[in-house]
Amino acid sequence: MKRTFDAMLALFLLLLFSLPMLLVAMLVKLTSPGPVLYWSDRVGRGNAIFRMPKFRTMRTDTPAVATHLLNDPGCYLTPIGNFLRKSSLDELPQFISILRGDMSFVGPRPALFNQDDLIALRTGKGVHELTPGLTGWAQINGRDELPIPVKVAYDVHYLEHRSLLFDLRIMLLTFIKVLRREGVRH
Repeated sequence: MKRTFDAMLALFLLLLFSLPMLLVAMLVKLTSPGPVLYWSDRVGRGNAIFRMPKFRTMRTDTPAVATHLLNDPGCYLTPIGNFLRKSSLDELPQFISILRGDMSFVGPRPALFNQDDLIALRTGKGVHELTPGLTGWAQINGRDELPIPVKVAYDVHYLEHRSLLFDLRIMLLTFIKVLRREGVRH
């Protein structure tokens, strides 16, 4: 049932946001050299690697590490990168990953392929068996600001309490957080 809900909602939202996505794509292309989309290797269900699209917010010469590991992430941002990140518009292409079944609307955020500490903790707690999400319980409770052990504790809470009602609550709270631009770093 969750997979059907995800696919139907992703298709609806892709259609609904097709014009804004086209506008964002044009802005990315016009304001910095390189591709419109950035395809990131991420860890999915069962620790399988998949490629997750985002609108590109960083220059093409940015090292492939988590943003918080960069010395000065701001210097790598494209002219509209900060706006795209703070508004979460950079995340819209992930509807494609949801349609493909690589992601869900709600679940733990997919780790970068090289976040070994996060992957190991999630695997040890069984969280790796969940389909990663566009948003999740950890996103609602701190997003980028959470230390990895705390993030995994929230992921475990989601694993143990997941339900359609909990997913809907997380989606509503995510919408509110995005509008308020809470918990977003560069």
